[in-house]
Amino acid sequence: MSVYIIAEAGVNHNGSMDLALKLVDAAVYAKADAVKFQTYITDSLVTASAEKAKYQADITGTNENQYSMLKRLELSQEQFLELQKYSLDKGIEFLSTAFDTESLKFLHNDLSLNTLKIPSGEITNAPFLLEHAVTGSDLIVSTGMSELKEIKAALSVIAYGYLYKRSDNFPTMHEFKKAFSSKEGQLLLSRKVTLLHCTSEYPAPLEEINLLAMNSMKEEFGLQVGYSDHTKGISVPIAAAALGARIIEKHFTLDSSMEGPDHSASLEPEELKLMIKNIRSAEIALGSNQKKVTESEFENRNAARKSIVALENIKKGDVYTESNIGIKRPGTGLSPFSYWETLGTRAQKAFKIGEAIE
Repeated sequence: MSVYIIAEAGVNHNGSMDLALKLVDAAVYAKADAVKFQTYITDSLVTASAEKAKYQADITGTNENQYSMLKRLELSQEQFLELQKYSLDKGIEFLSTAFDTESLKFLHNDLSLNTLKIPSGEITNAPFLLEHAVTGSDLIVSTGMSELKEIKAALSVIAYGYLYKRSDNFPTMHEFKKAFSSKEGQLLLSRKVTLLHCTSEYPAPLEEINLLAMNSMKEEFGLQVGYSDHTKGISVPIAAAALGARIIEKHFTLDSSMEGPDHSASLEPEELKLMIKNIRSAEIALGSNQKKVTESEFENRNAARKSIVALENIKKGDVYTESNIGIKRPGTGLSPFSYWETLGTRAQKAFKIGEAIE
């Protein structure tokens, strides 16, 4: 199965539909599998007095708060309908992350998205997790800022939603845990959920990436894993693909010097294209888990390996000794594994110096 690469446009359109369409074009140019945006209604997402995250304030300043910034970056549902159509016409899958209930319903009901992304900040938002699960959609769950026990709790809610397809009653933690532990719940999770390892800092420092945590999640939950990258450059997502990530998500922009919270930690189109090209190369190089001689190696084996050869002219009946036989290339004669059992025996025919012993 090929690594699924999501070009994360997020809010790097800066609230401009023209830029949003150009971001779709850039994702197509880079040969991403999907282009993803963020869908939200500011009034449902954040309070009017909420301050920016530290990285947002560091990048964009403190002249406006988080509410004002998000309001400025908000796109309408009509614009998302246009973006989806444009993406599909260009031959790339359209995805978006919902940050509130109305936006989730819009993505599921109006855009008919079969795959939904749950962002890291919502992993403890149990009612919202449940709303995602009752849609029956495949879910990509980002796990930034969380520990295994929090991921397990989130998966328990999702398993419950998948099993019972309802969010209008008052479920208990016991019911969530029971759903998670059930054979049916585990089967649904394995079929429909991918966990994304993520370090929620922008840009994320290399010493805090901890890619091997993907293995821990896979072992703990038996689910497919992927990686959402916030580092600078392209080396870390390539390494994640080599470690077995089934999904790679990476922020991109048209110009990393543009004003906005995520541009500086995003790839430009040429960088995104190079990342994807390198991931595809790593993917090919991974091959299978079988250790075997490849087709090209067969052609080199005789030239690179050695065999037992005559170090001097040997007459029929001569005893093989350490002085008259040795080991040299090519590997067209008797294997060096037979060296010790050959010593002390007699030659069945004459050999010239350098000739392979048979």
